[in-house]
Amino acid sequence: MPLRSIALPLALMLSVAPALAQVASPTPAPAVPTEPRETIEGTLSQDRTVIAVPAFATPAVTTVAGLRTDNLGRQIADVIAADLERSGLYAPLGPGSVRAISMAEVRAPRFADWQARNAENVVHGFVQTNSTGGFVVGCYLYDTQLGSELVRQGFEIQPGDWRRAAHKCADAIYSRLSGESPFFDSRVAYIAESGPKGNRIKRLAIMDSDGGNHRFITNGQALALSPRFSPDYRKIVYVSYLNDRVRVFIYDVNGGTQKLVTESRNATFAPRWSPDGRQILFSMAVGGNTDIYRISTEGGTPVRLTNAPGIDVGGSFSPDGKKIVFESDRSGSQQIYTMNVDGSDQRRISFGGGRYATPEWSPRGDLIAFTKMGGGEFRIGVMTPGGSGERLLTNSWQDEAPTWSPNGRVIQFFRTTSGREGKSTIWQVDLTGVNLRRLPTPQDGSDPSWGPILP
Repeated sequence: MPLRSIALPLALMLSVAPALAQVASPTPAPAVPTEPRETIEGTLSQDRTVIAVPAFATPAVTTVAGLRTDNLGRQIADVIAADLERSGLYAPLGPGSVRAISMAEVRAPRFADWQARNAENVVHGFVQTNSTGGFVVGCYLYDTQLGSELVRQGFEIQPGDWRRAAHKCADAIYSRLSGESPFFDSRVAYIAESGPKGNRIKRLAIMDSDGGNHRFITNGQALALSPRFSPDYRKIVYVSYLNDRVRVFIYDVNGGTQKLVTESRNATFAPRWSPDGRQILFSMAVGGNTDIYRISTEGGTPVRLTNAPGIDVGGSFSPDGKKIVFESDRSGSQQIYTMNVDGSDQRRISFGGGRYATPEWSPRGDLIAFTKMGGGEFRIGVMTPGGSGERLLTNSWQDEAPTWSPNGRVIQFFRTTSGREGKSTIWQVDLTGVNLRRLPTPQDGSDPSWGPILP
């Protein structure tokens, strides 16, 4: 359910805290211009900006659906601080390391206090109940040196959406300070794995971008593989293997129902959405040859796009829907190719040595992420759509299957350990290759798919 954004004029603040009546409502500062890409990449994870994020205040401690407004104010601040820290750009001082604030301070920060903590910015906010059984959450960002307001956002939320309000606040802060598009309020579909290595149970699961609000979608009776969120976030396409039946399903996230797109006794894998959500790209092995096909989301007869001898595996559409990036071993080893959406103009773009797999186009359109294999290792890398500027971002034994954040700044992938256990975990890394971290999942995890920003 979309969050309901609300304006936070002085009148609203008067209704919850008369002491704020004397506080002037400053004019928001002009938007920060987007810095050149090279500058941002060169400074990520270095000299991080200190941001204080004290617990959000509340005008009165009340409880809705078991959530107390004072406790919720601290939890929201914790999530905001964690989001900002995950970006690699900021060094937040969360509610556990700074003093609490009063309601009067929400709109009248004591800037000298935060300057003494070397905080260049401070986040203030409040939580209160409303008349509809939910909460109002207000969020503000201030520049402590200039004493100016940079961000002001408010939301009316139902109790189950409090984490989304925190992510939305963090997104607004991140975008205002970095000039980049947001990415925290998004979700990840992935394959949850359990059981012995030779007989794994693989279930479809979804979670928030930070691992919160986790839930399983399938029960594990059938093998689930290769999930991908639809562009409108309402559906997930995935492959289901049960005995000798291979099916591509579209699962409706809100309705909890699914429909069959195509079924075959041939190996079928790697389904991907077109940007308009009307077509599905997938690969299928027929008679010892694997090719890439396109089919309507309503089903019907698939259209074959490749016919070269060997194995062609679909990667993804370009953001404008005009091209497709894919992998093929037609040259003797796995390499990355691009083609037009109708299958014409197929051309190789990877020439860096070694083998390449699982290419995925950035939502910005400027880069293609891939798995590079060589020397017994799998590593995550990026290159331009023309094949230039190749850079490897990870250096582990087996990292594979990259998927992009909604803003094209961060890549998630899964890492498998060596040995008998072969444990798989989900990780993410930014485009510097420096800010590397693992996402928490209740079971082993593989094949992540990062969806767009939630509406």
